[in-house]
Amino acid sequence: MRSDAKTDRATILALLAERRDFVTGVELSRHFGVSRTAVHKHIKKLIEDGYAIESQKGRGYLLRPGQGDAFSGDGISILLDTKWAGRNLLFKDTTGSTNRDVMDLAEDGAPHGTVVAAGHQSAGRGRKGRSWQSPVGSTVSFSILLRPDYAPDTAPMVTIVMAMAVMRALKKVTGLETAVKWPNDVLINGKKVCGILTEMNVQGSSIRYVVIGVGVNVNIEKAEDFPEEIREKATSLYLETGEKVSRSRVTAECCNAFEELYDIFSRDLDLRSLTEEYNSLLVSAGKPVRVLDPKGEYTGISGGIDRLGQLSVKREDGETVRVSGGEVSVRGIYGYV
Repeated sequence: MRSDAKTDRATILALLAERRDFVTGVELSRHFGVSRTAVHKHIKKLIEDGYAIESQKGRGYLLRPGQGDAFSGDGISILLDTKWAGRNLLFKDTTGSTNRDVMDLAEDGAPHGTVVAAGHQSAGRGRKGRSWQSPVGSTVSFSILLRPDYAPDTAPMVTIVMAMAVMRALKKVTGLETAVKWPNDVLINGKKVCGILTEMNVQGSSIRYVVIGVGVNVNIEKAEDFPEEIREKATSLYLETGEKVSRSRVTAECCNAFEELYDIFSRDLDLRSLTEEYNSLLVSAGKPVRVLDPKGEYTGISGGIDRLGQLSVKREDGETVRVSGGEVSVRGIYGYV
């Protein structure tokens, strides 16, 4: 065999993905300079790895991208429809934190759009340092690197952009209706299916880089698989659909949607072109909310966000305020009743 088996499998997979039709074993054998027996062994291993490859006598092999659960760098790459998001992609079977991995790559000069995805993340974090534990083999964990030229006070809005991208992606992959709890918790049927953490490195008055981490509960099969403290608040795509969902496709579609939305955001440097879509999916719109302001909690009726991503809340005393940070609890969501 002229090269290592892993490289041969990757090149066979790439050709099948490009062709999007049946390719005979003879053609694969000639194209890559390996025996038909070797081709068959590579195809068998790809199927074992979770790739949905159909075999028909006399016609050869057909890859069905986005089916099966082949969560890998190749599985993601063949589904990308982007110019920069995920084009520099690193996949790890397991890692501590994809955000940390991307930060390390950023320090080494990695380009805008670099993505690290992992099959398992052992030390993920949520907002305020909360732990994010993902069961092995059932979640999507990825982070993307941005190298923007806007001011640091603009960067927090990219979290909302990513939340919108995730909602678009999940709707496309599963057909499920999604909603968002301001600013970035993605919900299905009132339960959290995705968390997003944005971190920024600033030097002086300039941003060196921004890293956005995404964790999606995909193929968690039982509510009991969630930690007890979040069991009533969390869900997964499997629990909502009753079917296994391709983690590679979820990751790729998130990148596809994010690139499109981020390019719009980068043109405006605010959310003016995205607020209508976001507000149509905002779970708190017109509902009672409790704002956990460090200066003192208060309740009111939630409106939508403005072009800066601030949430409008009409307080009980009649004053309308703009909430730019902190926790906002929605009545009927996460136990606020």
